[in-house]
Amino acid sequence: MTAATHSTLFPQVPETADAVLDGLDPEQREVALALNGPVCVLAGAGTGKTRAITHRIAYGVRAGILQPASVLAVTFTNRAAGEMRGRLRQLGAGGVQARTFHSAALRQLQFFWPKAVGGDLPRLLERKVQLVAEAAARCRVRLDRNELRDVTGEIEWAKVTQTVPADYPAVVAKSVRDAPRDPAEIGQIYAMYEQLKRDRSVIDFEDVLLLTVGILQDRHDIADQIRRQYQHFVVDEYQDVSPLQQRLLDLWLGDRDNLCVVGDASQTIYSFTGATPDHLLNFRTRHPGATVVKLVRDYRSTPQVVHLANGLLGQARGRAAEHRLELISQRDPGPEPAYTEYADEPAEAEGTARRIRDLIAAGVPAGEIAVLYRINAQSEVYEQALADAGVPYQLRGAERFFERQEVREAGVALRGAARAGGNDPLLDDAEDLPAQVRAVLSTKGWTTQPPAGSGAARDRWESLAALVRLAEDFARAKPGATLSDLVAELDERAAAQHAPTVQGVTLASLHAAKGLEWDAVFLVGLTEGMMPITYAKTDEQVEEERRLLYVGVTRARLHLTLSWALSRSPGGRASRRPSHFLKGLRPGSGQLGSSSAARTGGIERGVGPGGRRKVRGPVLCRVCGATLTEAGAMKLMRCEDCPSDMDEALYERLRDWRAEQARELAQPAYCVFTDKTLMAIAERVPTTDGELSSISGVGVRKLDRFGADVLAICAGGEGGAGDDEL
Repeated sequence: MTAATHSTLFPQVPETADAVLDGLDPEQREVALALNGPVCVLAGAGTGKTRAITHRIAYGVRAGILQPASVLAVTFTNRAAGEMRGRLRQLGAGGVQARTFHSAALRQLQFFWPKAVGGDLPRLLERKVQLVAEAAARCRVRLDRNELRDVTGEIEWAKVTQTVPADYPAVVAKSVRDAPRDPAEIGQIYAMYEQLKRDRSVIDFEDVLLLTVGILQDRHDIADQIRRQYQHFVVDEYQDVSPLQQRLLDLWLGDRDNLCVVGDASQTIYSFTGATPDHLLNFRTRHPGATVVKLVRDYRSTPQVVHLANGLLGQARGRAAEHRLELISQRDPGPEPAYTEYADEPAEAEGTARRIRDLIAAGVPAGEIAVLYRINAQSEVYEQALADAGVPYQLRGAERFFERQEVREAGVALRGAARAGGNDPLLDDAEDLPAQVRAVLSTKGWTTQPPAGSGAARDRWESLAALVRLAEDFARAKPGATLSDLVAELDERAAAQHAPTVQGVTLASLHAAKGLEWDAVFLVGLTEGMMPITYAKTDEQVEEERRLLYVGVTRARLHLTLSWALSRSPGGRASRRPSHFLKGLRPGSGQLGSSSAARTGGIERGVGPGGRRKVRGPVLCRVCGATLTEAGAMKLMRCEDCPSDMDEALYERLRDWRAEQARELAQPAYCVFTDKTLMAIAERVPTTDGELSSISGVGVRKLDRFGADVLAICAGGEGGAGDDEL
């Protein structure tokens, strides 16, 4: 095996430097052995780039060629930096610094500020939105929430491209950038924002880089001190470097060239933040003697997924496309990507949830499934559909695992139990390490079955369950390990931000999915106007949207489903078209949009339960008659702000019944019925199967299982029928 995706969670540390090279393919090995001079690694998706560069660093350290403290590896997210530190530790190179650009710069700024400027470093502003809002108000500019977010993003872009407020309008005009408001207004807000920061002695994250650059430019003695400390640099995701980050990297390097960069121009998807692939594409020009290694062996995805990814980039245009890498899958064949067309967005969400439920039933873990969409606003209908289908999910972008309160509390409890050893009565009946962990965490809320319902209680349980699974994996990998050994492992993982996996289907935007992978991926909402997004006007903006879809495709290891809906809401005009990025790739796309092409091309249509297509008409509010478009309103059959005629007593009886069902089934309460579904039932008080099944969220499966109970409760009974009676 060369770059296996599913390696053991706790591998043995290689005994020798040469053993670090074991298992690398020829190109990865070339990267690992290229320890001097400039090195450029062009690494396609799934080709083991992190494996190559961590083994390169570890080999250099273990062979005595690199001193751990002299190496600085930088990347762009805390998760990626944590993964890199975790891998280096497993390879016996734990002393190497692996940080984000901001983290590395902040550390240097905090250390050198008293010497360079004097006094304490100004307080770091965690969120700039509130200060931008105040700056806009002082400029007498009214911004709604979306505009506020966009203007904040513009200020961040201006700073990382080293654009001062006075120059912002001219730079925007020159760059053909679409500003969210009049550039002169944004320039005024930007200037006021900077003034407010100065008045309050605070700095933002972009200032961390700007101030570090300023100090290194002005104080040669400090620059020399940093250069003496760090002799070798590694930059991951180099296609995402901004001009400001490149300037900082140049100052760190000085006149040296011990630099290894890794990237893929075809995965440049953050240009709106100032990222540019130019530094990667121009690397050979800046460093004529550079070693360039191309990684094209894809160990992540099946040949079918790789074929689609290659075909997608084969239609690309522009400079990044000229440097695209043709991936070669190293995996056994798998299923063909599935293309599914639905009548409307709720039907697409319901169909996706059914497919996910089928995958889980077939043995695919929920944590190995993801639903990816273009914008976060698309998540709600999928949250609802997964809840209705009884499928656990998690939204990408939550608080870091080791910073969660329940995880910190669990760590304290485990540490106390480890110190007490045999004197802790909790551990009297615990025969092995996992049993000890389960006993300790049971005092913090862990139970053998998840709690009913969703929300904070379920999130807390999932965190503790992740620690239990980690203990089980640790015990299997290290027989005889003690509770103290596990606590030490948790401390090291916390320091490296190397979190265990929390189970549940991942819901994430395509941007947030970068750098992640799953066994099964559902790419949803692939219509013109959403992919590419409607505000992608220029050729380069459209090409970046294509690259974003490419990133989504290459997240899948085995199962890949691409889907779209012809209208937004049930009964709406079927005016949408599938993304033109799929033309020539999906079967029958030569006659894009025609129903006959869909049939002859083998496109699978979304169907309702029992194999029948759901025929949907417009959903109207039963109070005011308005057309409903939001999933929650359609479930209630009324506008959210229209008066409710809900039978409160019936609603409470339904909730009590649901709680009892959830306990018997050992499932969260929302797997029985969501709160909105119960509200709809209590408002409409159905008396027949037909009336009950007409309520959104009561499908054939739930009608068969729970219908008699619900109708009995609605009729004034207790609804105590069991599964056998049903």
